[in-house]
Formats: sequence, C-alpha cells, structure tokens
Amino acid sequence: MIDEDGTRVGVVPLREALALAEERGLDLVEVAPNAVPPVCRVLDYGKYRYEQTKKEREARKHQKQAELKEVRLKPKTDDHDLEIKAKQARKFLLAGDKVKFTVRFRGREMAHPDIGREMLEQIAEDLRDVATVEQRPLMEGRALSLMLAPSAKVKTQRERVAQPSAPPRPREVPPPAADAAPDSIKVEEQE
Repeated sequence: MIDEDGTRVGVVPLREALALAEERGLDLVEVAPNAVPPVCRVLDYGKYRYEQTKKEREARKHQKQAELKEVRLKPKTDDHDLEIKAKQARKFLLAGDKVKFTVRFRGREMAHPDIGREMLEQIAEDLRDVATVEQRPLMEGRALSLMLAPSAKVKTQRERVAQPSAPPRPREVPPPAADAAPDSIKVEEQE
C-alpha cells in the first residue's frame, strides 16, 4: 500500500487499508492489480480523474489533426491543369494534410475508366517524393478516387521546422575610427 504522500506503507490487510483510507476521507485505488501482492494507493479519486483528463486535454491541444483535402478532376482534364492540381496537392501534403483525388465520370465517360486510372497513377507518380499512396485508385459509383498521405520524410521535416530555433544574436557595431570626423560638435557650457 502507498499512502497519499507517496510513501510506501508496506503490506496491509484489505480491511485495515480501507479503514485507513476512510479515516483520512480519501479513496483506496488499486494501481497494479497484477502485482503480487496487488498495489493500492490512498488518494482522492475525483481529483485524480480530473488531473488525468486535464493532461489528456492538454496533450490533444498540441496535436494537429490531419485534414482531408479533396481535388476533383474530370477525364478530359488537360496535362497543364493536372500539373497545377498536383502542385496544389503538394502544398496540402507539405502542410501535413491528406489529399483525395476524385475523377468524376459523366455519361459516356463511364465507358473509359482507364483514362481516369492513368491520370491518378500519373499524379501519384509525380507526388511520390512527398506522399505515400494510402488507397489505390478505387471506383466508387461514378467516381474514381485515390488517397494520398504525407510521407514519413515530410512529417519529420515538419517536426524539425516546428521546433523553436535559437534567438538571433545581436549584431556587434564596431567602434568609430579615431580619425573619423565627429558627427556633432559639443558645446561646452560656461559658468
């Protein structure tokens, strides 16, 4: 048993430990049930739970949720437009967001899903240096979609950038030369 100050009391019978906790107005909490004998601690359980949730909230606050950005295409999208869309997706990936490319088919375009598949494979190849394919091109109704996630290399770069750097050192100004002309003339006061 461990008391509220964190000092080890020793092996205490259950009834005696419960009585001790009750006497102090605290709770007896089993911390290590698999240990032999089980380890219990005397503490204020409500306060303990509050501090735990507070720590969890603080940890979640510092996490960045990866957003899902979608880039929509059509089978008739031209090469230059694809480059622009890939460039935009690169920005999203470098910011740490996932990107979903969707090629929408309309009417007779449904007869040629291979065109959309080639487009998506080309985009995946272009972004291979900053992204990993999370989901291969998959047909979902009239849309063909590809999911890309930032690669591990991009994540480590972002973590390095997020770390604060050392503050800049102040510049040292050299003293004026002895033979330089004075900027202002001093006027001596007469008494």
